[in-house]
Amino acid sequence: MTAAAPAAPPAPPSGPQRTLLLLVRHGETPTTGKVLPGRAPGLHLSDRGRAQADRVAERLAGLPVDGVYSSPLERTRETAEPAAARTGLAVQEDAGLIECDFGEWTGVQLAELAGLPQWQTVQHSPSAFRFPGGESFTQMQARIVGALEALCAAHAGGVVVCFSHADPIKAAVAHALGTHLDLFQRIAISPGSVSAIAYVEGQAPAVLMVNSTSEPLSGLRAG
Repeated sequence: MTAAAPAAPPAPPSGPQRTLLLLVRHGETPTTGKVLPGRAPGLHLSDRGRAQADRVAERLAGLPVDGVYSSPLERTRETAEPAAARTGLAVQEDAGLIECDFGEWTGVQLAELAGLPQWQTVQHSPSAFRFPGGESFTQMQARIVGALEALCAAHAGGVVVCFSHADPIKAAVAHALGTHLDLFQRIAISPGSVSAIAYVEGQAPAVLMVNSTSEPLSGLRAG
């Protein structure tokens, strides 16, 4: 009489879902590095910016994307469009990803702003600064962190590509790192760059990549 085959060991319990958010800064515009454009309408990508948007889409090859979200501004939507076309997904606007409201400073030359006494506060104590007639950095950070948490909940275990702006992305990365907002200006976020944060419920976020502009993104696939 043959012995019965041993029972297969029980499958290990599945772990908590890991959600991957890719934070993409929009591509270059004609005013990048020259003007504080803020939320003013009508600013579009330059030729270089469109090439950067195409490059972001190319880097998504092999990555299963569940959602493509963009700030409502033209320059972010234009950056998101090649990625949406590649993934077969529609670009969904999310107001939580919008640029900081710079209020009365909107459209002012950066060289002019750099000469103001308040500029030192912007650079070294941003948590204490509110733009005249606009948003504070703490409000901006709370806004984008809340938006990212909502996207994590909506796409638990998935991959979401979020097209936003330099300051909101820097603030989100600083929050994920546990870095005080007063130090967030030390984080560089270049046009067309990708930063990646992994979220698991009940755990601290894991920052996987910051300001990346070259390598393929398929290796970041959420487990």
